[in-house]
Amino acid sequence: MLNRVLDQSKQFAYDILHPHSIAVDATCGNGNDTSFLLDHISKGKVYAFDIQSEAIESTKEKIAHHKNLEQLTLIHDSHENVLQYVDKHIDVAMFNLGFLPKANKTITTLSHSTITAIEAILSQLSVGGRIIITIYHGHENGKDEKRAVLSYAEKLDQHFFNVLMYRFINQINDAPFILVIERRRSSP
Repeated sequence: MLNRVLDQSKQFAYDILHPHSIAVDATCGNGNDTSFLLDHISKGKVYAFDIQSEAIESTKEKIAHHKNLEQLTLIHDSHENVLQYVDKHIDVAMFNLGFLPKANKTITTLSHSTITAIEAILSQLSVGGRIIITIYHGHENGKDEKRAVLSYAEKLDQHFFNVLMYRFINQINDAPFILVIERRRSSP
């Protein structure tokens, strides 16, 4: 059976994670991806970002008793500032675009900061590394962000990046989908 979108986003990350990975959860939200990354990174580092205090607190609660807490840096800042905090090659980055579930739906990710973050992460993405972006586009900002992110990703040089879209084409109501950007080789 085909994986649901959230399960598949984790599978795309799991396939390349190793204990020493450097990972970014660009939108830590309720802490699910942060917890998942910590489950698989025992000697590397996980950097988890969110602009909302509520998301940072929710993530802290989710991972409070995690065995790999020393591998985590929680950052109350926009993902567009990722390079101010991460100065290493990045193996995996995960984004969930949209708004924090069960929170203020007027606070959403925005195309400008998201593309700035993607560009920054691409500049440090390891060969074979992946950016996994789950796009929720059932709201106005989400529609704009979807268009902008797809437009950006479609222009990435195929000699250096593979870009994959994973989506169910027969689902209604603007079902979320995944975009995966994988570095094939180093840029010149």
